Amino acid sequence: MLEWIRQAEQDGPKPMKGFAGFLRQDLDAVTAGLTLRWISGAVEGHVNRVKALKRAMFGRASFELLRTRILT
Repeated sequence: MLEWIRQAEQDGPKPMKGFAGFLRQDLDAVTAGLTLRWISGAVEGHVNRVKALKRAMFGRASFELLRTRILT
């Protein structure tokens, strides 16, 4: 992976160079995400549910009602 990042930073188009730079900045997290067995699918599902609730209630309800809907 390090070789790909180095090559992308040197020879790639500008967007690819930026992406490779961000990968290098947090290389430990990228490596862990690609090699460890844990997944975040359940968490992502809850995040999407909360976002959908927020969009549905936008500007119409108080924080307390949003909190109640999220916790039930």
